[in-house]
Amino acid sequence: MEKLTLTVNGKKVSAEVQPRTHLADFLREQVVLTGTHIGCEHGVCGACTLLIDGQPARSCITFAIACEGADVTTIEGLDDDEVMVQLRTAFSREHALQCGYCTPGMLAMARDIVRRLPNADEQRIRLELSGNLCRCTGYVGIVGAIRSVLEARKGTAAVPLPEKLGPVGSQGLASETVTADVKHEPKPIPPEAFAPTKIAPGPDLPMGKPATVINQSFTVHRPRPEVWAQFGDIASTATCMPGAKLSKPPEGGHVEAEIRIKFGPIVAQFQGELDVERDDAQFRGVAHGRGRDDRQGALVRAEVTYALAEVEGGAATRVDVTVGFTLAGPLAQFSRSGLVNDFASRLTAEFARNLEARMAGGSEAILPAEELSTVSLFFSVVWGRVKRLFARS
Repeated sequence: MEKLTLTVNGKKVSAEVQPRTHLADFLREQVVLTGTHIGCEHGVCGACTLLIDGQPARSCITFAIACEGADVTTIEGLDDDEVMVQLRTAFSREHALQCGYCTPGMLAMARDIVRRLPNADEQRIRLELSGNLCRCTGYVGIVGAIRSVLEARKGTAAVPLPEKLGPVGSQGLASETVTADVKHEPKPIPPEAFAPTKIAPGPDLPMGKPATVINQSFTVHRPRPEVWAQFGDIASTATCMPGAKLSKPPEGGHVEAEIRIKFGPIVAQFQGELDVERDDAQFRGVAHGRGRDDRQGALVRAEVTYALAEVEGGAATRVDVTVGFTLAGPLAQFSRSGLVNDFASRLTAEFARNLEARMAGGSEAILPAEELSTVSLFFSVVWGRVKRLFARS
């Protein structure tokens, strides 16, 4: 048992918890706040959504011990909230609930939409709600209720997001630095390494500001021109990303690929395409991509920018990467998780290590597609956070 102290609905709560106790179970069983409903217990349905440090989060996949010092707000703590009062009235008026099991999580997400996106249209509302599932209403009443509240609050300024999201002190892991020594030219990729898949026509996400932006950096101990040349070999560099596989050889800056990700019982296999533009003079590049998983009904649109800077007097190169993406469908809630930056840090570190192996002419350290499992990343992230938590105590 471990000692946990956090704030729940404005009141400080201290208790003894098992390290593996989920926040939803802790709130329901030990704090006796049963307004937080538990559905799938995999973070998929959104019924358990509540607020951690003011932001929506899945309490069924958040360890209670990871919320040490956090400010948690459940549906019971929003009785007098101005936006929630308007939403409850609108949900009743628009018949936006039937059995009511998804409603606490749906209201928490609806409140976030109203506060964060005061000008959201129906398409954006549906995109934001794609991680909250309802088996009763068909969503028409829910969307109508949110739209009516947005209309009533027209002219209200958006509430900005904090610089740090999520539980565990909202700090996240620092980006990992990985060194690399290049011994010879990159090893060519044989034709049989490409996956025999094709991109079929289908739905796409609209262009616009990405829902999630992540910044990462790593350092390679080689001169910038050599690292820039490696990045120019798209086929070789793509094999360094865990879970990724090219569908066919690149044509100029156009790439078709697939990426397979496993999250517990959920296996997503995105097929997509990427267009890469490079500025040789500035050592900068940008890639615009889109993809989808027909089995999960998930869509993703992303923009990746990277820049190479000389460090250590030109003997080494720092690679700064910014990833902006919007995810829709059953997996959408994971893009709002407080752990997303931690996952990005670990993926960046894996990519950097694989890049080192590729530039050194080896392939034994490069992870195949089926080995990209966010479950192992999840537990490594949580274990790292728990160790830091105990180190402070």
